[in-house]
Amino acid sequence: MRPVQCAACGNQVLCEKYTPAHTSVQWTADAAVVCAEFRDCVGQGATSARIRTCRSLRTAIDRAVADGTLEVGDVRVDV
Repeated sequence: MRPVQCAACGNQVLCEKYTPAHTSVQWTADAAVVCAEFRDCVGQGATSARIRTCRSLRTAIDRAVADGTLEVGDVRVDV
């Protein structure tokens, strides 16, 4: 997993891209406080563990893939 920092709020997560469509994100405990989108959702009653991502972080992840900071890996299954 590689660190990816959101350009909007500075929150840093650990991220891994298994395929172009599959992204794994490990959130920090303070995401609901640091991220405005998380904070808004939590303020409306959502549980932070159920919030999948925010648009700004998604943009940061896409940018990290585009610039090679975050590589898309091959998922291999041994049979």
